[in-house]
Amino acid sequence: MASSVRVTKLVLSMAALVMVFLCSAKAAATNGSRDTQPNTFNLDNYGARGDGQQDDTQALAKAWNVACSSSRPAVLLVPKGKSYLIKPITLSGPCKSAVTFTLESTLVAPATRSAWSEDSVSRWIVIQGVTGLTITGGGSINGNGDIWWKNSCKTNKALPCTTAPTALTFHRCNNLKVDNLKIVNSQQMHVSVEDCTNVQLARLSITAPGTSPNTDGIHITRSTVVQVRDCVIKTGDDCMSIEDGTHNLIVTKVVCGPGHGISIGSLGDDNSRAEVSGITVDSVQLYGTTNGVRIKTWQGGSGYAKGITFQNIIMDNVQNPIIIDQNYCDSAKPCMKQESAVEISNVVFKNIRGTTISKDAINLICSNQASCTNIVLENIDLKMERNQGETESTCQNAQWRKSGIVVPQPCEVKN
Repeated sequence: MASSVRVTKLVLSMAALVMVFLCSAKAAATNGSRDTQPNTFNLDNYGARGDGQQDDTQALAKAWNVACSSSRPAVLLVPKGKSYLIKPITLSGPCKSAVTFTLESTLVAPATRSAWSEDSVSRWIVIQGVTGLTITGGGSINGNGDIWWKNSCKTNKALPCTTAPTALTFHRCNNLKVDNLKIVNSQQMHVSVEDCTNVQLARLSITAPGTSPNTDGIHITRSTVVQVRDCVIKTGDDCMSIEDGTHNLIVTKVVCGPGHGISIGSLGDDNSRAEVSGITVDSVQLYGTTNGVRIKTWQGGSGYAKGITFQNIIMDNVQNPIIIDQNYCDSAKPCMKQESAVEISNVVFKNIRGTTISKDAINLICSNQASCTNIVLENIDLKMERNQGETESTCQNAQWRKSGIVVPQPCEVKN
C-alpha cells in the first residue's frame, strides 16, 4: 500500500513538472513572438497635422528617433490621405533594430527657397548611417521644385549658377530597400545613393517636367552591390547618373523618358580620379531622350570605367543612342586639352534596337592618349525616325569589334 502511494505521488510530481515546463515554454514562445512583432509609430501621434501648411518637421524627427531607438523592429507610419510639410531634415542612425518607413501619403517641401539655410541648400531629406532600412508604402515625396527651376542658370542664363537640394539622399546606408514610392518635382536630383552597400531600389516612379534643369532621376556614387529594377523615370536630366566609386550595379526593366538617358559619368572632372566597374544595364526602354546609353569623361582625369554592359535596350525617337565621350565638357568656357583621361575598357553594347532623330546613332569619341579598348557592338539595329535617311557612326581612337548585324555599320572616321 505504501509503495502504491509513493508511485502515485511520483506520477503527480512528474505531471506537475511537465505542466510547469509546458507553461514556461508557452510563455517563452509568447514573449518571443511579442519581441519579433514590430512596434508601429504613427506620425500623427507626435504632433503632425498633415494639412500641407503647418510645419511637421519636428514631428517627423520625433517619430523617427523613437522608431530608431526601438528594441524591436519598428514601423514609422505616415498615414493615408494627408500631406505633411517637411523642411530640410536629416534622419540618422544607427538604429537598434530594423526600421520600416511606411509612407502612405505625401511629404511635401516648402514652396520658398528661404526655408533652406546656406549650409543645407544641397539637401532636403537625408537618411544616413542606417542598416536594415526599408522604405515603402506607395506614397509620394514632392520637392515643389518649380521655384528652384525658375531661378536656375540653365533656365535663365542671366542668373548665377547656384546649388539646389536633392530631394532624397541616402548616405552610408547598408542593406537598404526602397520600394513602391513616387518622387516628383525634385528641386534638383530626385534620389541620391552615396557611400552605401547592398541597396535595392524597385518600383519607383520619378517624375519632373522635361524642361526642369539638373533633375536626375537616380544618382549613384561610391556605392557597391546596387540593384535598380522596375522603375519609370521621366525628368529633365539623366534618368540615371552612375558616378565615381560605383561597383557591381545591376539595372533592369527601367523605362526612361523624357530626360538625358542613362549615363555613366561624368567622370574625372577637375583632374580627379574615378573608378567604376561591374555595371549591367539590361531590358531598358528609352523614349524621346536626348541620349540613350553613354559613358562620359572629362579630359585630365584618371582611373577607369570597365566591365560595362548595355543590353536588350529599346530606343524610340532617341537623339544620340550610343555614346562614349572622353572629351566631355559641361562648362561655360571651352575646356582645355589635357593628356590624361579616365581609361574605358571592356564595354559591350548588345541587342539594342529602335529609332533615332540624329544620323549619328553610334559615337565612340575616345582620347588620343587613352583610347577606349575592347568595345563590343553586337546585334545593333538603329534606324532614322520615320525612315528619314540612313544612320551613321563615328569613331575616334576607339578599339572596337562587332558581332552579328550592326546598323549603322561601324565606323566612319571624322576629323
